[in-house]
Amino acid sequence: MHYFSSSFKLGILGGGQLGKMLLYETRKWDIYTKVMDASDDAPSKIACNQFVKGSLLDFDAAYNFGKDVDVLTIEIENVNVDALEKLEHEGVKVYPSTKTLRTIQNKATQKLFYTDNEIPTSPFTRFAYTSEIEDSISNGGLKFPFVWKSAQFGYDGQGVKVVRKMEDLEGLPNVECIAEEMVNFKNELAVIVVRNTQGEVKTYPVVEMEFHPDANQVEYVICPARVDESILQKAKAVALKVSDHLNHVGLLAVELFQTQDDEILVNEVAPRPHNSGHYSIEGSYTNQFEQHIRAILGLPLGKTDSKVAGVMVNLVGVEGHTGDVVYENIDSILEMDGVTPHIYGKKETRPFRKMGHVTIVDKDMKRAREVAQKVKETIKVISKLQ
Repeated sequence: MHYFSSSFKLGILGGGQLGKMLLYETRKWDIYTKVMDASDDAPSKIACNQFVKGSLLDFDAAYNFGKDVDVLTIEIENVNVDALEKLEHEGVKVYPSTKTLRTIQNKATQKLFYTDNEIPTSPFTRFAYTSEIEDSISNGGLKFPFVWKSAQFGYDGQGVKVVRKMEDLEGLPNVECIAEEMVNFKNELAVIVVRNTQGEVKTYPVVEMEFHPDANQVEYVICPARVDESILQKAKAVALKVSDHLNHVGLLAVELFQTQDDEILVNEVAPRPHNSGHYSIEGSYTNQFEQHIRAILGLPLGKTDSKVAGVMVNLVGVEGHTGDVVYENIDSILEMDGVTPHIYGKKETRPFRKMGHVTIVDKDMKRAREVAQKVKETIKVISKLQ
């Protein structure tokens, strides 16, 4: 099939920042794109060929959107899988497949997949409703502390809470959920695995992630990870095992824990471009967004090596600020060598909302990390009016 400057149509469900960055690549290659999002102000709206407003979770909206595309992909997992399954049966190529999406979309199902396939992960208990957890604690079936996760619709730190005492359960939604045993870890790592429709598989370098202690969001992504070679090999092996059993097409980001005993445990996965791969836009020979397009179109995969050390800093809304966004001191970070900001196009900020990211590249990792710290301390995502 001819993809470039042709009648081929690529559909993308979700019009957020990941979709916007995918569209950088389709624009580069002149691939016709159709995007659906629930918001008229979606960041992807200005960059696609055709924009449709609609709910990704509505069967009719998702099905009607996909009927006239040749290949359909996602930038977020929260989509109506039944609609995508019908489209698959009617001949639309859907990547990742609905089988992969059904496994990953529900965190309880995802954890069971790991245990069924002997993939190392933290012990967990599944609950039909959050209200059942209190009885489990009272009867000795569950002990503090643990991590509560909503089975569905969690993202960017939402739907996740560390529970250290009974009072921490107050206010949590009464939904299907899991309670994970707390992992005593040294590092949080991630590996992006890419697989094309022909079965060609490659991995990106293992990255290290540093999280905000309160928001449960990534603050820094460091590539390459500052761990021993033996840990890098273990992390890649586990990520490849997950990929092999899922048999996904496209990108698969595998988030991992390195325990105090240097074991590698899978935390969770995302079947799409991911925050842990944003550094690749400036740092890699082939960035993750181009790679995802290559994979779902059955094109040869690009080189995944890094050209230079990279650190990504997330730009999130400052606490206490809600309203029209202002990027304070952005001119100051632009004076720093090797610094590239990416602004996602969201007009309104709120506390901890992802508004952009900054990549810092340098031949020296230590220096890149030092500059990243200066960037984090300098730029502030605030609102115009207080």
